[in-house]
Amino acid sequence: MASEQLTEMAIMAVLFASPSRHYVRVMDTTMNTITLDRAAVTPRQLRAAIADDKAMLKAAAELTRDLVKPRPAIYWADLIASSLVGYAALAAAVMAASMWAAVAAGAVAVFALYRGMSMIHELTHMKHAALPGFRAGWNALIGVPMMIPSFMYEGVHNLHHAKTRYGTSEDPEYLPLALMKPWTLPAFILVSALAPVGLLIRFAVLAPLSALSPKLRATVISRYSALSINPQFRRRLPQGDEKARWDRVETATAVWAIALIACTAAGVLPLKAFLIFLAVGSGVALINQVRTLVAHLWENEGEVMTVTAQYLDSVNVPPPALLPALWAPIGLRYHALHHLLPGIPYHALGEAHRRLSDVLEPGSPYYKANYRGLPGLVGKLASATMRLR
Repeated sequence: MASEQLTEMAIMAVLFASPSRHYVRVMDTTMNTITLDRAAVTPRQLRAAIADDKAMLKAAAELTRDLVKPRPAIYWADLIASSLVGYAALAAAVMAASMWAAVAAGAVAVFALYRGMSMIHELTHMKHAALPGFRAGWNALIGVPMMIPSFMYEGVHNLHHAKTRYGTSEDPEYLPLALMKPWTLPAFILVSALAPVGLLIRFAVLAPLSALSPKLRATVISRYSALSINPQFRRRLPQGDEKARWDRVETATAVWAIALIACTAAGVLPLKAFLIFLAVGSGVALINQVRTLVAHLWENEGEVMTVTAQYLDSVNVPPPALLPALWAPIGLRYHALHHLLPGIPYHALGEAHRRLSDVLEPGSPYYKANYRGLPGLVGKLASATMRLR
């Protein structure tokens, strides 16, 4: 990647925020399997040879038809509990008498608010008529206070699931990280710590200024209003009802961001409280960036991939592992399965995984996207960046 692209990637992250010998099972059009030695062909040829596994896709569709309906009680209870625990722990960190108590309370706040913020992913997939008022409730409890209103992801994440966009230059959430230099991985993670500062700039400075300049407004929307990692991505301007909703939530977020800065400057809000708020936001951004790092294998070089190839480039970390419930909450531990079934609500993904595991044969590609945990995935990606090319 060119240096100017990495620079822009860093700016985007600031403003917002995987054996020596490999084989792949490839399904041909008659559903017969062949084995390809990766050393004999290029990675691009390998991916192009992965046809859709019809048995897996059929099973995924047929066995989960009764799981597509979201359960409002689960969504609301999860959102409210995450918010209450998160903000209570944040307040405890501010009022703590000792550093260790503040750190402990801050850690609880990070994981609770991270869970709440991760629900933005659900907002991009749900039919809002099935959960009336939930988007507004999420924005009020999480989106506005944490300065990541839902429009930052709605209209962006769905492009990542478009069959002909995934892994290409038009995918806002994809970079061939496994093919980059080793130093890009720590840079990718560490720059996310500046996300809260970038969000303050986005909403307290750029939002009001862009209201005075149509040219600046177009730039702010297209380049600094998306939770994406692809520096080439430019989002379209909102229209109609979407624009009206966008403007309302952006105004509320801008007022909140300006109030935070003004109250801190005036001494109404203690500097300690402001800095702890930013530190918790940085902690959330860092965890999410690490989670993003292991959500895919990041090996695609821009070609269009089949659904099965996209699945195999994605990651599940199913039970019995326990820690993914913390660093990949709200169904994100089943990220590969989510790419097969993007319409399944997060609370049903575990059941979908159990059903598929019960019926699919041991040789199914389904099992090739399952991994044990975070350390092995990070090591796999780091090793990939160190290979000679």
